Amino acid sequence: MTIGELAARFGLATHVLRHWEEMGLLSPARRANGRRVYDESHVTTVAVIRIGKDSGLSLEQIRTLLARPGSRRAVLDEHRAALRARIAALRASLELLDHAAECPAEDFRTCPDFTAKVDAYVSSPPAGRTPAAPAFG
Repeated sequence: MTIGELAARFGLATHVLRHWEEMGLLSPARRANGRRVYDESHVTTVAVIRIGKDSGLSLEQIRTLLARPGSRRAVLDEHRAALRARIAALRASLELLDHAAECPAEDFRTCPDFTAKVDAYVSSPPAGRTPAAPAFG
């Protein structure tokens, strides 16, 4: 298939596939006239790249996974730990937002339950977030 056909299959612009090729993520076959030719193995590779991007992996991390499959455990373990930390931070933020939305106090900032949640949130921030940069602010 052509670069346009492969790009269309995933709803991508062709320049994205060219960029991934420059980064070493894709290696299309070339015809005598110099045009790129893709097969079903490239469809799988693009799907892996998209899934990786959707999960928050960088293109460099994805390149490592594709180029050195034996290193996948370390890359994926590190990324999974980062995702778990983000999920914890998002849950804490959601809990604060839910309470603020449902709080019967006229000003939720004066509610003892809300201020206790804020104090707990500030005193032990999830990994990747400092008290000076709350996720709900």
